Amino acid sequence: MPHPPGGLRVSGHLHGVVSNTRADPARVLEELKRQTLEQLGGLPGSLYGPIEDALKADSLKGDGRNHQFEDQAALWVLRQQQASHVMAFRQQIAQGFEAYRASAAAVGGVGGSPLQLVGEQQLAFDLDGERLIELLESRYQRPLEMVRARLQMLAQALGAPDGVNPIGPYRLVRAFTSVYTEAQVTESLRVRLFRQYEHELARLLGDMYARINQLLATAGYGMATGAPPAGPARAAAEERRDRNTLDGVFDTVPHREAPASVPHDYQQGSFPPAPGQGAGAGYAAQGAPVSQVEVAAMAAELAELRTQLHAWREGLVKTGGLPPGHQPQRTMAQRRELRVDEVVGMASLLQPEPPDAFARALAVSGRLGETIRDQLYDGARRLGFNPDQTCFSPEEDDAIDLVALLFDSLFRNHALQDRARRVYARLVMPYVKVALTDNEVFVKREHPARRLLDAITEACEGNDGETPQDRDLLERASEISQRIVSDYNEDLAVFELAHAELDAMLSQHRRRIELQEQRAAKATYGRERLGAARSQADQAVRDRIGDGKLTSAVADFIATPWRHHLVQVLLRENEDPKRRAQAMALGDALVMADKLAAENRGRELADQLLALQPIIIQCLSSSGLDESAAQHAMAGLVRALATPDKERSDHPQPSAAEVEEDVAEERRRYLDDAAAQGGHDPLLAERMRQLEPGDWLRLTSLQGETIAVKVAWLSPLTSRLLLVNRRGVRALVASAEELAVLASNGRLVVGAERTAFDEAMRQVRRHLDRVI
Repeated sequence: MPHPPGGLRVSGHLHGVVSNTRADPARVLEELKRQTLEQLGGLPGSLYGPIEDALKADSLKGDGRNHQFEDQAALWVLRQQQASHVMAFRQQIAQGFEAYRASAAAVGGVGGSPLQLVGEQQLAFDLDGERLIELLESRYQRPLEMVRARLQMLAQALGAPDGVNPIGPYRLVRAFTSVYTEAQVTESLRVRLFRQYEHELARLLGDMYARINQLLATAGYGMATGAPPAGPARAAAEERRDRNTLDGVFDTVPHREAPASVPHDYQQGSFPPAPGQGAGAGYAAQGAPVSQVEVAAMAAELAELRTQLHAWREGLVKTGGLPPGHQPQRTMAQRRELRVDEVVGMASLLQPEPPDAFARALAVSGRLGETIRDQLYDGARRLGFNPDQTCFSPEEDDAIDLVALLFDSLFRNHALQDRARRVYARLVMPYVKVALTDNEVFVKREHPARRLLDAITEACEGNDGETPQDRDLLERASEISQRIVSDYNEDLAVFELAHAELDAMLSQHRRRIELQEQRAAKATYGRERLGAARSQADQAVRDRIGDGKLTSAVADFIATPWRHHLVQVLLRENEDPKRRAQAMALGDALVMADKLAAENRGRELADQLLALQPIIIQCLSSSGLDESAAQHAMAGLVRALATPDKERSDHPQPSAAEVEEDVAEERRRYLDDAAAQGGHDPLLAERMRQLEPGDWLRLTSLQGETIAVKVAWLSPLTSRLLLVNRRGVRALVASAEELAVLASNGRLVVGAERTAFDEAMRQVRRHLDRVI
């Protein structure tokens, strides 16, 4: 039998052994779609039965809830449309594969986005969808990383850009929410739908992702097992250095997908298990089982990180970047490597002491590692060790440097205020102990110490303590850091309890942020509508004043009260063409009245003014004049037109400079005049237009301050993007062209991670790569 067009002979389901040749990528993608639809195509129809059973059980309890009848009625309607819901869901899944085949830009048709100005129900579905996406990405991080790495290879073979993962959480959740765009669903039923959908995905996704990974590896899209990569860190660094300028602006992974690290395929046992992998290493912090593949992937990622770190440290030694006392001296016979328990003992001795030295080090980039070693050497002397006869092992050096780089990155890239520095300074030594005894903290997203640091950063980032809620958050973060110092004795349960406490407080904070983002979007939209109305009114004034010479009274009336009235009508009555036409006609009628006066056609002028009197009074009233003042202004206008030989002249045109006044200050923070006046890269601008609400970016001001910002809203009027910081506060409103200019100048990078720890580790890897 001839081989298929990729060189690999496979069965109908593409199962088999790993080969060095690859199957036809289009055929593989089609098989992926078939298996995905086979596994998930019955959703959401399978949700309604369990929900109905739960509603019946609640009604039998007789708990007095008044929404059960409404829920049952809404569910009955959904069940009548079950076939169409399943079909719509399957179409959305299939469209995800077609979009992936065509282009990374073709991601349409998967429902709304979180902060579009849409109905309350759609907004609620979008917000719940975002939460479910985050949960699924966290739960299935490792298999998703493998799927993404292999799909990248598949996309290259197809000759298409790497797009959104068609079986990733973003696609699966958006396909689900799009089904209910027009449905009438009660709030409590929506909660039940999401809960049941999450339950069904949890039942299916683990096995499905394992099958997909096996299918791709079997088809040749993945490294052959048993062949560990040669120099993975250096190869990755060389790959990143070889990217062109455009790719340097964008990280390799969309914000909704797994982090950018790409694990390789290893046989079990290719690397020793990472420290801290004991009997419970096969389970995540939440109790979810971790497969051997995931364990191997974490070990591989840690090995790659260490390779990068060693190369970085060797570079510093060669260039004299390390102080002489801190350079590795293990080759000298008289120096003994300290055992981990000895270094942990030193750290335990220093843990309760004031963190002043660490606070000072955090104020200066690159000093924290040196300070940690100085403090540990001091602890060694106090415990009776001679620093001239001992040294840290390579693993201990790794732990110290990674903690130092991590904390330094957190403080540099997350807009932390000075008052937060002491909170982090207290945590330095406890986290050194964590890194010494369990370095999975650097590669395992669910690690309790990692999650706590994320929560503390969320509480402190951009928090200047202006509101009582913000001050409470800062105080709670400070209390928790002190508790870690006093209670941590190599038992990670301390971190879990502290995280649970702080996260409960942050849940209310996150809701405030969501509301703040919505308010920022609505306020921005309101300003844009006002700007658009002013622009239309200004053009209408120009059209009428510029037609010929007018009396000052008529020109002033058109330029001020009539313009203001027209703006109000356009804002409030824009959907009423009759009111809009009436307001426009007033301006034309005033110009005609002036012409009648100039031609001494008194009777016609009198008839014109009598007909216009009610709408002129209404126009003057909309400018804030009471009836008496409006009548007085009307009389002045009549007197001015009563004299045929009244002087008539040209009048200045209105300026539209005020339209952009509200964003001028923001732009001055990020875009200097020279850059603003220069051109933009059209390709970069097109990439910026592909950004969607929820995408994270890193924005650097002209003063060098870098913050993470999120695309919160896309304007339907101007297509500008609203960027907000992690606290939901508006940071910048800019067009795709302006963002392209920022990116060209190195002040905008797309692809910040969702959590502070992930983003800090990404920055650590980028920092290490620059030296390799």
